[in-house]
Amino acid sequence: MSDGRIELFVDDVPLWVERDATVAAALLDAGVTAFRTSVAGEPRAPLCGMGICYECRVTIDGVAQQRSCMTRVAPGMRVHTTQHRLAAVPDSVAPETDRADVVIVGGGPAGIAAATRAAESGERALLIDEGLGPGGQIWRPRANGNVLHAAARWIERLNRSGAITRATTSVIDLQQSSSGILIRAESMGRAIVIEAGAVVLATGARERFLPFPGWTLPNVFGIGGAQALLESGASFRGKRIVIAGSGPLLLPVAASLAASGADVKLVAEQTSRANVIRFASGLWRTPARLAQAIAYRSAFRRTRYRTGTWVAAASGDDRLRAVTLTDGPHRWSIDCDVLCTAFGLVPNTELAILLGCELQDGVVVVDERQATSIPGVFCAGEPTGIGGVDLAVLEGELAGLAAAGRSTDAGLVRRRRGLERQAEALDRAFALRPELAALATDDTIVCRCEDVRSGAVRREWTPRQAKLYTRIGMGPCQGRICGAALECTVGWPRDTKRPPIQPVRLSTLATGNHAVSSNS
Repeated sequence: MSDGRIELFVDDVPLWVERDATVAAALLDAGVTAFRTSVAGEPRAPLCGMGICYECRVTIDGVAQQRSCMTRVAPGMRVHTTQHRLAAVPDSVAPETDRADVVIVGGGPAGIAAATRAAESGERALLIDEGLGPGGQIWRPRANGNVLHAAARWIERLNRSGAITRATTSVIDLQQSSSGILIRAESMGRAIVIEAGAVVLATGARERFLPFPGWTLPNVFGIGGAQALLESGASFRGKRIVIAGSGPLLLPVAASLAASGADVKLVAEQTSRANVIRFASGLWRTPARLAQAIAYRSAFRRTRYRTGTWVAAASGDDRLRAVTLTDGPHRWSIDCDVLCTAFGLVPNTELAILLGCELQDGVVVVDERQATSIPGVFCAGEPTGIGGVDLAVLEGELAGLAAAGRSTDAGLVRRRRGLERQAEALDRAFALRPELAALATDDTIVCRCEDVRSGAVRREWTPRQAKLYTRIGMGPCQGRICGAALECTVGWPRDTKRPPIQPVRLSTLATGNHAVSSNS
């Protein structure tokens, strides 16, 4: 066709889709809601839009269990939503090998800044990210190629720095070795082993989802998940949308959806009006952020922004049809096509835990140089505490310089302290109310991968006992969704992590630990 669209086949039916969209975005635009069938036979569709939840798995060109939100469409591609045919496992082959002075894991703002500063310091810097390109979730480029000004400036600087980027590459294991850190990864089905003199963990964060009745229905997305799907080519034009959750992310997502033509019915923030006013009043210290917040709010000014309100349940048949909200004393329902919901962010600390880095209150402990408790391992961005993009970039710069053996920039350290105080104010303002821990009924699914219901889980168990008795946290997402929810609702500590840190092909595991050859 001449309009820039390409043809692919979904369950053997031809479909014309936007070029450069992800498979998930293309399927949603085509009205597909059942991407897969759960263990209990329920239809499931994308939740996170970022490759974390594994709910968007489909079979692509005969290869099963592919994350459709992480895969771009291609001419003639064949996608099956109900037929998960297992492709033959290829013979074990020697992995691809590489070396780098500094390896940065994670291609968001912190990772981009770290890789840039390390490469500018003259080191061989390698940036690894499982996304389709640098940017992460906050700087994710749109399907049409447009990027934010700040993102474009840093990505251009990254490209000039000489840093090497490996996209669509998932790290599955990290180990200390005699020469530094040994990294095992997988890219496009191929095993990779990398030796690094130093490592910067810039693995970002994911959304926190709290279970409530109906949250597994298709068209219930994360708040950031909806933004990610929009930016990867999905259309929400004309759809009735309710946004209910917590944190500053509600504003830009509501603004983006409204600008795209969506009918945003309500934006509900769980924290109190007093907390929001207190937080907003502190923005005078950062005029740029205040102006940005005002611009976001004006973009959906016809929509009510209601504080002290949260989602109680979602209802529907094969997809979402309505959402029930509450302010405590009252409950009411709103007919809608899409619900966007999440309750803040959870740091991605799995790789840090695997290496044995010290954590405190769920975040990685670092010094002024962003160095962790493990020699040669640095950490930047959200794993050290949720603080926003400006703090992530600054920490990335510090980590990149330190990993390259350069001296600490005192100016960056001073700026970091100011941004950390702002992050602390944000935490206080949007702390979760206790009612959210009791949203799930006994029949509510808490582990989406294994369809484990709340009534099957006992509070007196340890996480290990729960795994043994119910398989909770044993599915493809490796507990990334249910683990954070149970930490909040049951009070369980985060479980230990073992390699592989996420699902991987058997052929990759079969390669074993290969040393990097001297001529790599």
